[in-house]
Amino acid sequence: MSKSNVQAKDVFAYLNRIAPVEMKMEVDNVGHLVGRGDQRVRRVLIALDITDDVIDEAIDLGAELIVAHHPVILAPLTRVTDEDLTGQRLLKMIRHDIGAICMHTNLDSVAGGVNDVLAAKLGLTETTVLKPMGADAQGMPYGFGRIGQLSSALSMAEFLRQVSAVLGTKGIRYHDAGVPVRRVAVMGGSGGSVFQQAANSGCDTFVSADLKHNIFLDARDLGINLIDGDHYATEDIISPVLETGLLAEFPDLTVTVSDRHTQPAQFFVAQ
Repeated sequence: MSKSNVQAKDVFAYLNRIAPVEMKMEVDNVGHLVGRGDQRVRRVLIALDITDDVIDEAIDLGAELIVAHHPVILAPLTRVTDEDLTGQRLLKMIRHDIGAICMHTNLDSVAGGVNDVLAAKLGLTETTVLKPMGADAQGMPYGFGRIGQLSSALSMAEFLRQVSAVLGTKGIRYHDAGVPVRRVAVMGGSGGSVFQQAANSGCDTFVSADLKHNIFLDARDLGINLIDGDHYATEDIISPVLETGLLAEFPDLTVTVSDRHTQPAQFFVAQ
């Protein structure tokens, strides 16, 4: 095990610098959610969610800190007992002295965050913010979703293969409007709320997840290609980016992306 003088509060300070907590949605809960700020950290485990498997993985690895995208605590807590899943997980983490830092919608919205990574992986250039929320300390716009251009138009079949390969997803729900893919809007995770803005921005294709029935109906009526690439798959792309950033900032740390937390959805395709 490597020696380290890094504390949990140092890791949080770095993550808060690249994705300030004030950039989160109002209903979100982000930051250093579990553990002591002065906890000495030698090993960090990165995962999209803090699941039972991820906690067990952290224990097996000897990790003192989990950095996750989705908050381990979201709804207000009135008790921490073993009578519900959240309580069970928190008790186990505290028992094994494992802290948690969760950066969610702030990491979605910030420049270089989830949506910029998703856009870049899909080959989009000239990207702009789909739903602007403001500007950061450097004057860079931040907000939810991105719009960009492919270097050359693709058929929907070609683009679906590209999306599948990039995201490594087990399956994709989609609507093929019969138009070439060129101007694309993306939003990692649940993006139905910004679909209309993508349509109003002249996009021929929208890539997101958790898309409801009415969005598919609207896409059909508006003549827009629609891809539901799965919540996990469209957001877990940030995990290796966090790994690279943490290793560069804290060379003495051992940083690992979870290999036990995988896409939870399964797909049955009728023949």
